[in-house]
Amino acid sequence: MTSSTTEVRTAWDSGLKVQDGLATLGPDALALRSALDARFAAWGEAGGARAMAYPPLMTAADLAKVDYFANFPHLGMLAGGLSREAIEAGYPGEVPVDSVPGGRLAAAVHVLPPAACYGIYFDLAGERLDGGARRVTTVANCFRREDHFDGLRRLRGFTMREIVCVGDRDSVLAHLEHFKQMLLDHVAALGLPLEVEAATDPFFDPNGARALSQKLFPVKEEFVYGGSLAIASVNFHRNFFGERCDISTGDGEPAYTGCVAFGLERWLSALGDHFGEDPAALLQRINSVE
Repeated sequence: MTSSTTEVRTAWDSGLKVQDGLATLGPDALALRSALDARFAAWGEAGGARAMAYPPLMTAADLAKVDYFANFPHLGMLAGGLSREAIEAGYPGEVPVDSVPGGRLAAAVHVLPPAACYGIYFDLAGERLDGGARRVTTVANCFRREDHFDGLRRLRGFTMREIVCVGDRDSVLAHLEHFKQMLLDHVAALGLPLEVEAATDPFFDPNGARALSQKLFPVKEEFVYGGSLAIASVNFHRNFFGERCDISTGDGEPAYTGCVAFGLERWLSALGDHFGEDPAALLQRINSVE
């Protein structure tokens, strides 16, 4: 893991620094991030999404239910405390601590959220959506234990805004197509060049029928800046989360799910790199585009 401080040079870097994959945002960067998040949240609410906030921790049991530890064991960041034995022994005493050995820790029941949308599926677990498709928008501080970190491009802790649809297949696909076009129109109006690239997430057994259909109909499309930085994505999970979380449509079938996700710090990185404008001009550019 990288632990050195990364210098982030943009025209609006006052107060902005990144160390060990953790970002500190000064007033300029914070204002830009807030403006972006407000825009994406407004898109969701205009599209019928209900704004929600979910707990800051998830249970390991819930994440195991959706195969998170099987698919992403390297990314999970656990939340726990010292074991009772360590506390009773007075650990660490007078010894300076820069890390805590695993043997001193209690079993971790909770996990830091790896993505914003998981909270939605866990909240809807066991529900039957008799009233039709459910649309939700939420923002979360998310955490991933990556193998390296790179300024605002790749962080240990970051902010993700998502707009999610849970319901029948046609409703979910229409939701994704609508917001994909909104996103394409928005970046064209901003003048920010992005490429749309098909990608994959290992939600499915690589030898199963779903994995084969994923190759024929991509479940994930990324909006990529500069050839390597994905700042947004459109994700079609089919009925995977509906089955695993026991969410059903009005006819009793497992619900389909899809989400549009925005990595807000990555947007800051792309905008700062491409436009190189002073903070006021860049904020004006963002606010002037519908």
